[in-house]
Amino acid sequence: MRAPSYHRITAGPGFNRWIIPPAALAIHMCIGQVYGTSVYQSRLAGHFAEDPLVGIFGQILGPIFGGEHPAQTAVAFFAFSLSIVLMGLSAALFGKWVDYRGPRMAMLASTTFWITGFLVGSVGIFTQQLWLVGLGYGVIGGIGLGIGYIAPVSTLMKWFPDRPGLGTGMAIMGFGVGAMIAAPFSNMMLGVFGRMGIGEGFAVGYLFLTLAAIYAPMMLFAAWIIRVPAADWKPEGFDPEKRKKSSKMISAGNVTANNAVKTPQFWLLWVVLFVNVTAAVGLLPQAANVVQDFFRDETTGETFAHPEVAAVAAAGFVGYLSLTNTLGRFVWATTSDKIGRKPIYMMYLGLGAALYISLGTFGNTNMAAFIVLAGIILSFYGGGFATIPAYLKDLFGTLQVGAIHGRLLTAWSAAGITGPAIVNITLDSADGTAGMDLTAADYRPALFIMAGLLAVGFIANLMVRPVSKKWHEESKEAAAPATRPKDEESLVDTTPRVTPAGPPIVPIPVAWVIVSVPMLFGLTYTFINATQLFFPGA
Repeated sequence: MRAPSYHRITAGPGFNRWIIPPAALAIHMCIGQVYGTSVYQSRLAGHFAEDPLVGIFGQILGPIFGGEHPAQTAVAFFAFSLSIVLMGLSAALFGKWVDYRGPRMAMLASTTFWITGFLVGSVGIFTQQLWLVGLGYGVIGGIGLGIGYIAPVSTLMKWFPDRPGLGTGMAIMGFGVGAMIAAPFSNMMLGVFGRMGIGEGFAVGYLFLTLAAIYAPMMLFAAWIIRVPAADWKPEGFDPEKRKKSSKMISAGNVTANNAVKTPQFWLLWVVLFVNVTAAVGLLPQAANVVQDFFRDETTGETFAHPEVAAVAAAGFVGYLSLTNTLGRFVWATTSDKIGRKPIYMMYLGLGAALYISLGTFGNTNMAAFIVLAGIILSFYGGGFATIPAYLKDLFGTLQVGAIHGRLLTAWSAAGITGPAIVNITLDSADGTAGMDLTAADYRPALFIMAGLLAVGFIANLMVRPVSKKWHEESKEAAAPATRPKDEESLVDTTPRVTPAGPPIVPIPVAWVIVSVPMLFGLTYTFINATQLFFPGA
C-alpha cells in the first residue's frame, strides 16, 4: 500500500521521463556538499581550538582519524564523519517510509533536515559551541543527507526499467559533482567574507547561511518536479519479461525490505559495498600527501619537483581523482546495463585489488602509471556507489528497493570509519609525517591491506546467487492469498486512485539548464585544477 502523497505525484499518460533526472541531480548536488567540507575544516579547527570537546575527542579519535592536531580531528568528526554515520543510519531507518510516502515527501523532509542542519550549525559557529555544530550539521543534516540520498534513486529505477544503471548513474553522479561545486564556491565566498573583515571561523558560519539560502530553493525545485510512474507504465518497446529472461540474476519477483535482510544476498552485497568504499575512502583524505610522498627520494627526502610545484601538483591530483570518481559513477553504472551487475563488480573488486598491489609494488617508479592507476581505482569507487542500487533491483525487485538500499548504506557508514582507521594507524607506525617526509614504502602496508579487502569482496560477489523464490511476495500470495501479512507495505495496492498528476510547469530543457549550469561550473573548475597535475609549472 502506498500513501496518498505517493499517488498524488503519479504521472499520467504521455509524461516524459527525462524531466526526472534533473530532479535527482538537483537533490544530490545539494547534499553532495558533505564531501566539500575539507575546504573549511582547518578554519573551524582554529575557531574551536579552546573548546573542551577538542581535548576529549582529539584523544579518543586521534588514532582513527590521525591525532597530530586534536582540533582538526574533533572538527573532522563533528563536521563530517558524524554526518556520514547518520546518513547510513537514517537511510536504513527511513527507507520504508520513503518508499511508502513517495519521493516528494522524502525530498521535502530531506530539505527540512539538511537546511536546518546548516542553520543550527551556523549558530554553533557564532556561539563557538562545537557540540551545536555536531548536532546541526552532523546529526540533523546527516538525517537529511540519508533521506535525500535514497529518495530519487528508486524513483529513477522505476522510470528507467530498461536501463536502471543509467538511471542510478545519473543521480549518484550528481552527488560527486556536488562536492566539485561546493568546494570552489565555498572558497570564493570565504574570500568575500574575509575581505569584509569577518574572522576565519565566523566566515564559515556565514558560509553555512549562504549555502542554506542556495540549497533550499534548489531542493524544493527537485521536490516540485518529481513524479512516479503509474504501476502499469513501461517505456515504449520495453518488454519486462524479456529482460527477466536475459539473465538469471534478474529476479521475476519482489522481496520486502524486512525479508531482504534475511537473505545471504543482502549481506554478501553489504560486504561488497563495505570493502569497495573502505579501500578508497581511506586514501582519499590523504590524496594530496600521497602524490608528494610517493615520489620522494628516500635518500635526499626531496620530491619529484620543487616544494611549491609539488603542492600545486598535489592539488591537481585531488581534482583529478574527483573527476574520475564522478565520471566513473555514470560510465560504469551505464556499462553495467550491458554486461550485468555481477560481472562489473568482479571488475571493480578483482581488477581493483590488482591495481592496489601494482601501486604498492611499482607505483613510485613511474608517475604517469601512478596517475592512471589511481584514476581507475577511484572510478571503480564511484562506479560501485552508482551500480549497487541497480544490483539490488535485479535481485530484490522494485517493491521496496529504496528501503533495501537504505539499509545497505550502513556499509558506507562503517567504511567511513574503517578506511581512515586502516590508513592512519598504518602511517602512525611510520617514522615521519604524511606530506612532509614519508615515502612510498610507508604507504605499502595500507595499499596491500586494501587489496586484501577487495579480494574478500571479490569472493563475496562470486557467491551472489539469484534470490530464492520463497522470499518473493508473489509466490507467497499465490500460495496463501488469504494470509497475506498485514504488517508489510504490501504488494497489492488498495489505496483509492486519484487523478493522475499533470506534467510540471517546467519545460524539460529549462529543468536541464537549471542543473547543468552549476554542474558545468564544478566540472570546469575541477578540470582546470586537475591540469595542474600534468603542468605543475604552468
